[in-house]
Amino acid sequence: MEMELEPVALTPQKQDSAWKHCEVYRYRDRLQMRCLYCRKMFKGGGITRVKEHLAGKKGQGPICDRVPEDVRQFLQQCLDGTVRRQRKRRKWSSEPQPIAYFPPSEVDDALVVNNGFKSPGPAVRKNGFDNNASANVDGDTDNNLIPVAISCVKNVVQKESSKTLHMAIGRFLFDIGADSDSVNSVNLQPMIDAVVSGGFGASIPGNRDLRGWILKNCVEEMMKEIDESRLLWKRMGCSVLVEQLDSGKGRKVLNFLVYCPEKVMFLKSVDASEIIPSADKLYELFREVVEEVGETHVIQVITKCEDHYAAAGKMLMDAYPSLYWVPCAAHCVDKMFEDFGKVEWIREAIKQAQSITRFIYNHSGVLNLMWGFTSGNDIVQPALSRSATDFMTLGRIADLKPNLQDMVTSPEWNDCLYSKGTGGLAMTDTINDEAFWKALTLLSQLTDPLLRVQRIACSEKSPAMGYVYAAIYRAKESIKKLLVKREDYLNYWKVVDSRWEEQKLLPLHAAGFFLNPNFFYNANEELRGEILSAVFDCIERLVPDVAIQDKIIKEINLYKNSVGIFGRNLAIRARGTMLPGEWWSTYGESCLNLSRFAIRILSQTCSSSIQWRRNVIPIEQIYQSKNCIEQQRLSDLVFVQYNMRLKRRDQESRDFSVDPLSDSICMDVLEGWVSKNQTCIEENGSSDWKLLEFGKRTQVPIVVDEAENLGTGFDDSEIFEEEKEVEEEGYYTNISDKIFT
Repeated sequence: MEMELEPVALTPQKQDSAWKHCEVYRYRDRLQMRCLYCRKMFKGGGITRVKEHLAGKKGQGPICDRVPEDVRQFLQQCLDGTVRRQRKRRKWSSEPQPIAYFPPSEVDDALVVNNGFKSPGPAVRKNGFDNNASANVDGDTDNNLIPVAISCVKNVVQKESSKTLHMAIGRFLFDIGADSDSVNSVNLQPMIDAVVSGGFGASIPGNRDLRGWILKNCVEEMMKEIDESRLLWKRMGCSVLVEQLDSGKGRKVLNFLVYCPEKVMFLKSVDASEIIPSADKLYELFREVVEEVGETHVIQVITKCEDHYAAAGKMLMDAYPSLYWVPCAAHCVDKMFEDFGKVEWIREAIKQAQSITRFIYNHSGVLNLMWGFTSGNDIVQPALSRSATDFMTLGRIADLKPNLQDMVTSPEWNDCLYSKGTGGLAMTDTINDEAFWKALTLLSQLTDPLLRVQRIACSEKSPAMGYVYAAIYRAKESIKKLLVKREDYLNYWKVVDSRWEEQKLLPLHAAGFFLNPNFFYNANEELRGEILSAVFDCIERLVPDVAIQDKIIKEINLYKNSVGIFGRNLAIRARGTMLPGEWWSTYGESCLNLSRFAIRILSQTCSSSIQWRRNVIPIEQIYQSKNCIEQQRLSDLVFVQYNMRLKRRDQESRDFSVDPLSDSICMDVLEGWVSKNQTCIEENGSSDWKLLEFGKRTQVPIVVDEAENLGTGFDDSEIFEEEKEVEEEGYYTNISDKIFT
């Protein structure tokens, strides 16, 4: 029967919170649901039965033993809320309803707003309603309008109540100095619900409660989640991520996180100001973390690309023959962007674009005008770093070229005071300069494929190990197709290859490509042969048992030749529709050893920067106290905060929008694009934020994962050959002259 199941896409009407925790299939004329965690299939009972299964409600069927605790608790609350509402409805329907009095003006106004008509005017009323029950308005009696009136007035009251609540929340957040992004916390609504359930006069925790038993319980909750994650680390393997943060005051902190596809957990922070320069001390610190996680669980340790990290990583690989040190792929791509930004004509294009955005974002009237012509879209786009932000923003401006040109030729702009000033005239000239737009178009075509590599490396949607090798192939292929002539594209390939060299020397990415069926079966024989040695290297290092190594080698031939279940039409069709790890889990049973090996590799990330929109904890917050007890409490506080924000990252919408003027997460990377310059100082004019029109925006969603768009066909053997020599030193300048003339 499994073969007859047809996957069903969820519609917007499926709003129950349990739908996102199950898969839905159609069998003939019935819907069936499968739990995402324990894979149990429900052939009836509806979504309520699945919710009870996940919430652990006894007596209603089997209970899921693999569902995350936070999901279980949330669904338990949902079920409890449903039961309470049902009881209230039964109680309400069984009791006589009191007659409510509403002032005539409120009822009449509500009816006008909501129905386009109002009840008869100054008729004599009793108990708040007309005595003349037979009076008709468009065929309805006043008695028929009573429920509508009650509902309308209730909506008015609810709207005012929400406004009062929002003002109270705003005052509280402003009072404590919290960032406005705090309202996105997944814990805010549960807190409000808990306060409401407590009724008027509900007590609030004291300072000692927060610093004491409440923090202690939160730490224990997070430690329990880490213990539960160890089962995932054992089965799928994990990556230790090392994130370096600089305070700007000389202090350097290393954050250690553990990645697996289901959950990312923060372990701890270490003040490494005196450790980072020493490879030996770094190695000892890495070794301590690997022992804490479990050396048999760790597939790789990912750090930045600097020499001291590389030296410590190689020492770690010598000490632990069953893991790899890997430089962060996102950081490597970022170094490419830095190299591109040093080229004279590219640097000039960035300066011209920044002069536009700085002028717009420092004048309220111009910013409102720009939003009007771009349907509320911003022309600056934050990315992982300053260099990546430069090229992401250039691409966004290039996309909005017609909108910006319409703006500076519009009557509104001509009537604007700023259009006659120095900054306005300069902006108009730049936007009307075709050479400027040619440069932006070329840069967008050159760097978009590399931005995609960086997004894939940091992907939250799917582990990157099975994709990043193909992504860098596609980036070089795109540059080659764009510039056509060999002497043209080799110069840009040189930038890419020089920074990707560390990645090429390590076999994990190539093994991920080999084990991704969508790419492997579309590669030519030559490329398959080149990366096979990388697979053998991974087998020897990651599989210590020699007997299992031999079994994997035998099973690889079945995979290469598409023998058995690998050659079935089901498996062939699924190569491009399923995640590679899921494909192996579904069709790899006949090659169990190879399947387990493939899943462990394909379940890893390629970057230590796991968050597209990072929530950085202030470094000084941890180490501001010299007291050992207080410093430990602050470390525990950061432990709880960081893990809670990681959970928010998993639960919040992927198409979030940011405010480039004030978003604390983006201000660092956007500084060059929205900060004041001399022109803005001279012509500051009206920069009052209260004049901004904060209307609803049709924000373009940020694309955070493009792995499914990498295409097929890998037959260009030149792309991964050794680095080519370039004859012309000043070629970067020459190529821009060629293209723009």
